[in-house]
Amino acid sequence: MPSSIRVQAQPLIAVRDVAASSRWYQALLACESAHGGDEYEMLVSSGTLFLQLHAWDVDEHVNLVEPAFAPPGHGVLLWFETTDFDAAVQAARALEAEIVEEPHENPNSGRREIWLRDPDGYVVVVAGRQER
Repeated sequence: MPSSIRVQAQPLIAVRDVAASSRWYQALLACESAHGGDEYEMLVSSGTLFLQLHAWDVDEHVNLVEPAFAPPGHGVLLWFETTDFDAAVQAARALEAEIVEEPHENPNSGRREIWLRDPDGYVVVVAGRQER
């Protein structure tokens, strides 16, 4: 039975430096800040929230108290689709981002992808739109 419920992912990741991470993601993904600040940031693309950044060890979030428990993003990939893959690759190179996998076509999805690490060590995948 079809549902009228709409779900949209709005992941929140804990970072060491909210402002620096915000600048990094804005440069990589051509997105904008919708909040700003030292403890919390909302990043939007075309007015839609798609990523939240939060400082580690802030009182109101008791589950974000100790980054030493596990590597950042252990078991999680931040996966973003872009309408301009080539521009994202150029931005990644300009940022001197750590490239985990160079640009390639994923044979399963038919998408071009680049895999990176953000300043906190999270794995970030930027993918072009599916061409098949």
